[in-house]
Amino acid sequence: MNGIEKITARIEEDSQKEIDALLAQAKAQAADITARYQAQAEAEAADIVARGEKAAAEREGRLASVDQLECRKAVLAAKQEVIELAFRRAKEKLLSLPQDRYVALLAGLAVKASSTGKEKLIFSQADRARVGKAVVVAANAKIGPTAALTLAEETRPMDGGFILSGGTVEVNCTFDTLIRLQRGALAGQVAKVLFD
Repeated sequence: MNGIEKITARIEEDSQKEIDALLAQAKAQAADITARYQAQAEAEAADIVARGEKAAAEREGRLASVDQLECRKAVLAAKQEVIELAFRRAKEKLLSLPQDRYVALLAGLAVKASSTGKEKLIFSQADRARVGKAVVVAANAKIGPTAALTLAEETRPMDGGFILSGGTVEVNCTFDTLIRLQRGALAGQVAKVLFD
């Protein structure tokens, strides 16, 4: 081997060493970059999973709250339906009282509602024929000698009770009105009896 060949071989050898060193350095940098991006991707993936789990837990909590609210609404609606049924049954019981107790009840209501003792009692057509005169007589007897309640010729559509008419003033003593007026005060007590 002559001198040029030796120099050329030496240059090739040095170049190959330099290439190998650069390749080794590039591979190390690539591995470092890959490791950094891999770690960053894993961290971002873990963050996405954590956020997804948190969002799922929050959604599950919201859905559970909505379910609980819907359940409470359904229970409340059922309780209100039962309370409504209790008031309807109370009205039915009032309407089905024996005649003597029905007359006494209406006479007592007339005495309480009367302010002058000279008003007219307006009944439904059926009640006017069945108990009208008896109620007027019983109420007048309770008020005393100055009483002058009268049975009106007029009738009105109603389910039990009467309307006390004193000229321009009328007092509604129908069962529907009396029950509706008492409902606010009694609904809590009825609920307590039914549900406690």
